[in-house]
Amino acid sequence: MSACVPTRAADPNRTERTHPPHSPPPTGPRRFRIAGADVSASIAVFLIALPLSLGIALATGAPLQAGLVAAAVGGLVAGRLGGSPLQVSGPAAGLTVVTADLIQRYGWRTTCAITVLAGLVQLGLGCLRVARGALAVSPAIVHGMLAGIGVTIAVAQLHIVLGGTPQSSVPDNLRALPAQLAHMRPASVSVSVLTLALLLLWPRLPGRAGRLLRKVPAALVAVAGATAAAALAGLRLPKVDLPSWSNHALAGLPEGPVLGLVAAVLTTTLVCSVQSLLGAVAVDKLVAGRPGLSTHVPRSQLDRELLGQGAANIVSGSLGGLPIAGVAVRSSANVHAGAVSRNSTMLHGVLVVIAALLMVPILELIPLASLAALVMAVGIQMVSLNHIRTVTRHREVWVYAVTTLGVVSLGVLEGVALGIAMAVGVALHRLTRTRITHETEEGVHHVHVRGQLTFLAVPRLSRVLHLVPHGADTVVELDGSFMDHAAYETLQDWQKTHTAQGGTVEITGRHPGTRISEPRTSGDCRCRPWTPWRNHQCEGPQSVAPAEKNPDGSNRSEPNPTGGTHGTNGINGTSGHELARGISAFQRNTAPLVRSELARLAREGQKPSQLFLACADSRLVTSMITSSGPGDLFVVRNVGNLVPRPGEESGDDSVAAAIEYAVDVLQVRSITVCGHSGCGAMQALLNSEPGGAQTPLKRWLRHGLPSLERMADGNLPWGRLAGRFPEDAVEQLCLTNVVQQLEHLRAHDSVARALREGALELHGMYFHVGEAESYLLTETETGGVFDHVRESDLTA
Repeated sequence: MSACVPTRAADPNRTERTHPPHSPPPTGPRRFRIAGADVSASIAVFLIALPLSLGIALATGAPLQAGLVAAAVGGLVAGRLGGSPLQVSGPAAGLTVVTADLIQRYGWRTTCAITVLAGLVQLGLGCLRVARGALAVSPAIVHGMLAGIGVTIAVAQLHIVLGGTPQSSVPDNLRALPAQLAHMRPASVSVSVLTLALLLLWPRLPGRAGRLLRKVPAALVAVAGATAAAALAGLRLPKVDLPSWSNHALAGLPEGPVLGLVAAVLTTTLVCSVQSLLGAVAVDKLVAGRPGLSTHVPRSQLDRELLGQGAANIVSGSLGGLPIAGVAVRSSANVHAGAVSRNSTMLHGVLVVIAALLMVPILELIPLASLAALVMAVGIQMVSLNHIRTVTRHREVWVYAVTTLGVVSLGVLEGVALGIAMAVGVALHRLTRTRITHETEEGVHHVHVRGQLTFLAVPRLSRVLHLVPHGADTVVELDGSFMDHAAYETLQDWQKTHTAQGGTVEITGRHPGTRISEPRTSGDCRCRPWTPWRNHQCEGPQSVAPAEKNPDGSNRSEPNPTGGTHGTNGINGTSGHELARGISAFQRNTAPLVRSELARLAREGQKPSQLFLACADSRLVTSMITSSGPGDLFVVRNVGNLVPRPGEESGDDSVAAAIEYAVDVLQVRSITVCGHSGCGAMQALLNSEPGGAQTPLKRWLRHGLPSLERMADGNLPWGRLAGRFPEDAVEQLCLTNVVQQLEHLRAHDSVARALREGALELHGMYFHVGEAESYLLTETETGGVFDHVRESDLTA
């Protein structure tokens, strides 16, 4: 991460220092360097891409050279211009069905022209910056589309595996399968079985030798082994035929009905774009989860990725290549092989070019049955059981099934359209599905509403409410996130009528505008659903003194769990009333939701994943800013989020004891030191003067003096916050303090031992209270660089 560092003279609060003059810049040419990790990763990706590119070209019915052209262009053009540095693009299995259909309808040269036009559309979409809109497509539709394409590929390639020729559609292939089985060619079947066996068994080789051999891609081993076996056995089989490049067919002018060509361009654009963008997001997650990553890999820029894919499709189509998209198999291999930049993707494209020019005699030894078996295995893997379990868990299995069947029976575009229609129908069903029940417990009538309360549910709501007898005590529980105006008025009118007849009504839950679970008598306080997290002051008739300040700069009053006025008058005054209301609200609304989880934690004991060292400031809500639940964090809070260095006479070993307990007993996997903006402890450090009475606060804050010295050290550059310098000295000290306390942590024996064993990670974090923005420490060598929390960081 680079940033322009201003000179110290630009800051009036810092002492100006003179520096020796810099040496003159080198005059020689700048040397281009490629990391060794990128070289090894590019070789691994090339060995996977070479047989797969030929196999996908075979499956589409295109010239086999078209697969090599697409692989080379995907590596060089998309790799250089794309927004995802480690995503590898090329001919993708997800495009096989679309391309095969285009070739059969319009011929190869028109298919190349359609690829060029699809690239132009991608460029336009990238310029319009609509790339993130593709992520709005339901994952069930995407997975269903890929599963349908996988089924289509597998059924078609099965005919080649058996020694025959595939038909144009899945139903035709299924109808022709019995006849094909009756006349299968044993030589083709044996080569295909050997290929599939090597694909299946190679990644499962045991022992130390197996770990070494598994570094060679299984796809390469399978095709090479089947080719060698066929050659040694003298089997006469159809093999790869790569004609001279001088006879290679390039793109021509599109010929065919205009509407058909437009539909073809849109279909190609849709499949290429969605697969590439989702692949870029997946690559970010793989990179974030890669252990021991020392080099910073930029996060994918989706609009730039769409532009890069468009440019690659234009070049590939013009040169007579297949359509291009991001390829999951090659991208994951690139990440797992340790690639650190886009150089690995580009170098793999160079290797494909060399192979296409110099390895033609070797490539022409490969039996087509072996390539067909390889592609059939890829098609089967596209029907992921993990995806099916995921969509089932989220109750979207019908969307997945309809999309898959639509793609298999009708085509990709038609299947996706059916999937979108099904997804819309499921969403409307969920919106309108509301369950309203009535039961009586100990003389109290309970009306429970589960789901969204809209005008469609008003008749049922009214019918159930009228089952409640006059004058009865009633509790209405609203278990949903939305209520429209019609339902609100129905509920309000019934509440007024029932109360006027001598009954009582307690309504729990949320609704727009006001929380109707509380009477609007104390100052007409309008508390919204997020009121429990606001340190707000409801306007009321009572007068409340301003909140006093704690030593760390925080308000002495606490967030009110139910809304209302925050007082500081002690437990018997307003604060006591608010405390009782908060406990009551927890018991009524929250306890039923968390009781089973807390019971499990009580049985199993605490097993937190990280130790969280934070400031005692009341505005820093650790569970909220980390989206964590009970039992996830082992939290230690003190004034200034300080970590005393071991061995010092501090008079308080509580922090060291917590660290030792968390690391040695609880065996947490990470420790986070979290500072925050506007820290009163850092302000007190800056304003402290030597001498004077040694109050408990002063004695504690001396553990922050190393942070003050670190900030004053002129040899260290200033810390940065998302590319900018701190606004003032307090913010600078807050950032510096996080870096310094991490060094104190490393000095503790238990932490140092766990770090050496690789069982622990340390993280620095800064929370800007006013912006509600979290920042993670990404560099410490440059004085501390805090950057925005990325999605990939959260999913790691």
